[in-house]
Amino acid sequence: YASYDYQDLLKNNGFIQSMSAKGCCYDNACAESFFSSLKKDKLYGRKFKTRAEARTAVVEYIELFYNPRRLHSTLQYKSPKEYKRDYYIKVNTAC
Repeated sequence: YASYDYQDLLKNNGFIQSMSAKGCCYDNACAESFFSSLKKDKLYGRKFKTRAEARTAVVEYIELFYNPRRLHSTLQYKSPKEYKRDYYIKVNTAC
């Protein structure tokens, strides 16, 4: 992630790279938590015949379970979809 080619690719496509200090993993904690859940909930013990089949399983997990139904302690035990809905209701009623 620190290579000049990678940094140039990001810059040329309008992205801003986010890297924490050496040994600090907190900025990656959400992604690590998500992939851990994905593996435990959906992928471990499964074999896919094609990449398309694997991709479909991942998309279904995210769209049909993780976002609308899976409760998260960091989101006050709401699903991401519920949390987002409640956030926008709160913001719109505050105006």
